[in-house]
Amino acid sequence: MFQGESAVTLDDKGRVAIPTAHRETVAAACGNRLVVTYNPFEHGCLWVFPQAEWESLRDEVNALSKAKTVHRNLQMKLVGAAAPVEPDGNGRIQLPASQRSAAGIEKKAVLLGMGNKLELWSEQAHLAKIRETIGEENITEDMLELRF
Repeated sequence: MFQGESAVTLDDKGRVAIPTAHRETVAAACGNRLVVTYNPFEHGCLWVFPQAEWESLRDEVNALSKAKTVHRNLQMKLVGAAAPVEPDGNGRIQLPASQRSAAGIEKKAVLLGMGNKLELWSEQAHLAKIRETIGEENITEDMLELRF
């Protein structure tokens, strides 16, 4: 289970270090086998899944009908773009250049632990998202059940 926020820096080769707080979880959850793909719902973010979590989602997404454009778009962004990665001896993963470019992830980024996956946000997109507030009109019935 991933949680927490870490400021990270990409090196000149497009590698980012998995924070030490997450390295044991990554090793235990997937033997250091991760998959990087697009977040199809929000610009400026890549998803990083442990392999088993990824395979489950991949199979669900691939089972969607190919007759609907929205399904094909989801399949393209998630499955078509998926890249397997493994941390090197220093805990760094190589991010595909095409994904970094499309997400606008440059030198500085933010890695968020989001339960079953990690999210890698460009610094600018993360800041914009964090500054958004959840208005009363956006509160769902499920949210009303939460006790803050």
